[in-house]
Amino acid sequence: MRIGFFTDTYFPQVSGVATSIRTLKNELEKQGHEVYIFTTTDPDADEFEKDIVRMPSVPFISFKDRRIVVRGIWFAYQIAKELELEVIHTHTEFGAGFLGKMVANRLRIPVVHTYHTMYEDYLHYIANGKVVRPTHVKHFIKMFVNHSTGVVCPSKRVVDTLKRYEVDVPMRIIPTGIDISHFVRSDITKNDTDKLRENLGIHDGELMILSLSRISYEKNIHVIVQQFPEILMSCPNARLVIVGKGPYREDLEELTRELGIESYVQFTGEVPHEEVAFYYHAADYFVSASTSETQGLTYAEAIASGTQCIVEGNDYLNQLINHESLGITFEHNEDFSDSFIRYIQQNIPLDTEVQQNKLVEISAERFGSEILKFYQEMIVYYAENHKEVKSPARTVQKMRVRINSLRNSEDK
Repeated sequence: MRIGFFTDTYFPQVSGVATSIRTLKNELEKQGHEVYIFTTTDPDADEFEKDIVRMPSVPFISFKDRRIVVRGIWFAYQIAKELELEVIHTHTEFGAGFLGKMVANRLRIPVVHTYHTMYEDYLHYIANGKVVRPTHVKHFIKMFVNHSTGVVCPSKRVVDTLKRYEVDVPMRIIPTGIDISHFVRSDITKNDTDKLRENLGIHDGELMILSLSRISYEKNIHVIVQQFPEILMSCPNARLVIVGKGPYREDLEELTRELGIESYVQFTGEVPHEEVAFYYHAADYFVSASTSETQGLTYAEAIASGTQCIVEGNDYLNQLINHESLGITFEHNEDFSDSFIRYIQQNIPLDTEVQQNKLVEISAERFGSEILKFYQEMIVYYAENHKEVKSPARTVQKMRVRINSLRNSEDK
């Protein structure tokens, strides 16, 4: 199958969306399919990139480290036509997403969409939330997603949100998978983690507590920092390491000074993707109070690395962290410090059998296979329901033959 991804966010921009797109691309290619990425130009991108088409873009308003496609419909269409794409998968509701829909319409092929971002959690970035309201988000998303053939939802929270927005196209919950091999690393030795901890100024007998995400207000890192003095009262050997970059870093640094805990908290800045696994392995616990997650890649990465999690829960995370040896979830912001202290005092060892079962659930292999099945179903659904398709009975039969051949090749 030949698939085109349309996204405003991709490497060298670092984000959960970019990571999930690359993971899916790699996995589909492992299964014998062709994946082409249509995305934004980027001043830091390599000049020559295999299977990546970059279209003119500008920095996105209020998110200067993100970009948005501003033109290139004819260029994208010509390339997509030449590649004979069979499915288009959009990963944004903005520039590249609209281009992907227009290209799919011209080629008369299905367009699958993944709803990655809970925009209601980000409205404060635009005129402090005074211009764009939740009702505006609802109408925009309803319009965009309902013009898709089907939508991939990384969690039940996304399904519930889209139903509230009155989206009525086929939906499928497919949790985003991760490249397990990148985090289950026998090559990361105790000597490696000891050296990293030493470089971070963490001494023997001290607890390394890891926060790893984009440093923005909606990630709720301030909740962790605000309650860290309470943790220090019970665990004076605790040290908080905050990994990532973002617009809220200066505010958090000021907060640590106001609380008098700046010597117990450090900010590393952004860490190269290939080095992230070392931080998970070096940490004793992974923490988060974020309420804006739709797919929670960092949580899965921590579990794969064998690092226990103390995180604010939701429907997805409560199911992901469903055994005490993997960690615990707490219900409200104010519950963080008590939950953390209570959990570490129990000293629950990691159950490797539970972890192995969880690795199957969060693997890129499962992710890719589930996405592929959805593509196949949407190809048939499109052929059966799209009014402009000529000779629908013959087209549907042709699609079924194509899907059967793909499934037979997978079985082999």
